[in-house]
Amino acid sequence: MAQPLLGNPGALSILAGAQTGVSEEDSRILRGLRAGIEQAYEELIAQYEQPVYGLVFRLLGNQPDACDVVQEVFIKVFRGVQSFREQSSLRTWIYRIAVNEAHNHRRWFVRHCRHEVSMESDREEQDSFLERATDPGQSPFEQALNSENRTLIERALKEINPVFRTAVVLRDIQNLSYEEIAEILQVSLGTVKSRILRGREALRRELTQQPGAGLAEAVA
Repeated sequence: MAQPLLGNPGALSILAGAQTGVSEEDSRILRGLRAGIEQAYEELIAQYEQPVYGLVFRLLGNQPDACDVVQEVFIKVFRGVQSFREQSSLRTWIYRIAVNEAHNHRRWFVRHCRHEVSMESDREEQDSFLERATDPGQSPFEQALNSENRTLIERALKEINPVFRTAVVLRDIQNLSYEEIAEILQVSLGTVKSRILRGREALRRELTQQPGAGLAEAVA
C-alpha cells in the first residue's frame, strides 16, 4: 500500500472527499471575475498565486521559468473564466491549467535543448524559494520537515520522472485527494495511485544517494 511522504498517513496524506462543483466561496469569486470587479481579481491572486507558484516550481525546478509559467496560468484563468463550467472546484481547475502549462513549458525546453542555468545558481534559487515560502497556508509537508531536509527532498524530486513527480507533488506536498488529482490529470484513480506509488519509490531511491539519508527510510 502506498504510504505518504514521511510514512504518516495522518500528517501528510489526509484523504478528503472528492469535491464536485464549486463552493459558495468559489461562486462568489467567479461572479466577481465575470463582472470584471477588480477586488475579485486581487482576491484570486492572493489566494492562489503562492500555491500555484509552489506547484509549478516543483514541477520545473527553476525559479525564472516558474515565474513565467505562473503568469501564463493566471492569464489563461482570467481569459477562461467565462467558459469555466463549474463542474470541478475552482482550485482543481486552476491546478489543471498550472500542470498543463508546466508540462508544455518542459516539452518546449527539451525540444530546444536549453540548459543555461548552472547547478550552483539553480541551487541558490531553490534554497531562496524554500526560505521565503513560509506562509500560513503551508502544507503538512512543509510543516513537518526542517529546511535542510526540505532542500534534499526538493532536489531529489527534480531527478524523478516528471509524470511521477507531478503525482507525488500534488498528493504529498499540495495535499490533494486522489479524486482531485485524477480530475487535474484527467486519469483514473488507479492510475493516480500507481503514479504516486512509483513516484515515492523513485524518490526514495534518489534520497539513498544523498548525504543525511535517514530521509530515504522516511519515504518508504
